[in-house]
Amino acid sequence: MISLLLYAAVLILALICLDNLMKNKEYEKIPGPKGLILLRNTLEVLLDPVKLFYYFRGLSIKYNRLFKLTIGHVKAVIIYHPEDVEVLISGNKNNTKGFVYTFIEPWLKEGLLTSKGSTWQHRRKMLQPGFHFNILINFKSTIEENCRKLVEQLQSETCKPKTDITPYVDDFTLNCICETAMGTKLDEEITNFGKVYKEGIYKLGQYAVYRAQRPWLYPDFIFKFTDIGRKQSEILNILKSFRDKVIDKRRVYKNELADSTDASYVDDNNNLCTSLSGKKKMAMLDLLLEAEKASIIDAKGIGEEVDTFMFGGHDTSANAIQFTLMLFANNQEAQDRAVEECSEIVGDSDRSLTLADLANMKYLECCIKECLRLYPPLPVITRKVSQPLKLKEYEVPAGAECAVSIFDLHRRSDQFEEPLQFRPERFLAEKPTWHPYAYIPFSAGPRNCIGQKFAMIELKMALAAILLRYRILPITAPQDLVFVTDYVLRIKNPIHVKFEERQPI
Repeated sequence: MISLLLYAAVLILALICLDNLMKNKEYEKIPGPKGLILLRNTLEVLLDPVKLFYYFRGLSIKYNRLFKLTIGHVKAVIIYHPEDVEVLISGNKNNTKGFVYTFIEPWLKEGLLTSKGSTWQHRRKMLQPGFHFNILINFKSTIEENCRKLVEQLQSETCKPKTDITPYVDDFTLNCICETAMGTKLDEEITNFGKVYKEGIYKLGQYAVYRAQRPWLYPDFIFKFTDIGRKQSEILNILKSFRDKVIDKRRVYKNELADSTDASYVDDNNNLCTSLSGKKKMAMLDLLLEAEKASIIDAKGIGEEVDTFMFGGHDTSANAIQFTLMLFANNQEAQDRAVEECSEIVGDSDRSLTLADLANMKYLECCIKECLRLYPPLPVITRKVSQPLKLKEYEVPAGAECAVSIFDLHRRSDQFEEPLQFRPERFLAEKPTWHPYAYIPFSAGPRNCIGQKFAMIELKMALAAILLRYRILPITAPQDLVFVTDYVLRIKNPIHVKFEERQPI
């Protein structure tokens, strides 16, 4: 008995010594829940996705500026003060995405969202021309066509007491990204396949969060043999099949086009350019296919970027449309003001909107921006700290993770008056009263969202089309929303509104 107690005492002492060896003096100064020896905060985050979301909200309220969490071997500092955010993401020192992105790398691999270093710089430079102003002009007619389809589809919902708007906006944004950035119109076969694709995206996000909570699943050679790992592989095969259909369809089109006209987008210096030949519409995928011919990127790289843009271009935009419609439904004065503005611009005609028309929709833009403040598409972004990072009186050690909680950043009462209230007027001021890094719905710094101009055009066109045709009445209220932890801001239950045919003004 005495020997057992002695062994136990030695083991405990060894664990304490090991725990102390693993500590970093500067890191320990940062506030946060203490956790257990060696395990630290691992057990605290083993919660279901809903409880985990509100666990983090509780910590942000308790610690006000920043806090640390240690899960397994990963040291993480969560920040949500604009001064700290600026230090982290404004320059080029901390451009490497954080550890949590490794759990979606089996899907996106070295796409623009997850790549780092020279690969990211090369891909960013290559793809930037695809979002040039001249290219966005060509996208407008395609988005407008899909807006008309969306409005017509909603007609059947006017006789119903409530409508789940998720499937409608999901289809709309998926069609838009495929027909613009990918240059591929979804036929019936691919459209049906797209439904499976959208479900797959959601499951992948949940699997990634599940894995991030459990350090014993971090090694790939263990995870791939688990039930979740096998399910992830099955979904990845489905997504790959959908992606390849999109790429192959555009590749065939471009090959046919090349037989009849000059389809090159590479200049004499082997650089990709934005010039158009004749009446052709260049898609982002065209840039990639031309880059492949010029040996700038290979087929694997094309697949990675298509996966990235299919995900980033449809999922986040669909969420933004849903949340904005819900806010309009629950704020009738704001809805009426947005409708009045759109009506004055469009008039009685059924003409196409110009980019100038969209630019003049100032109040609608304020409403969208306020929605993105309250419900940022990506609630958290992370960076790997490559060298010690000074945040006021604290220092984040090299090798640690630093996560920006955009959800909490956007709701700071010291930056935004009545931060939980929908107040679009706050964006009408010529000079914002808040810190430049207090509002970053598309991230900021060198790794900001490459498609944010495209997203704003898409959101304005979709919302204007819906508002001019229908009055949106409330069913789901903001206080009804229950959020779920994911890479994208998600809710447990769908948003419902009531569509009512709008009477002519």
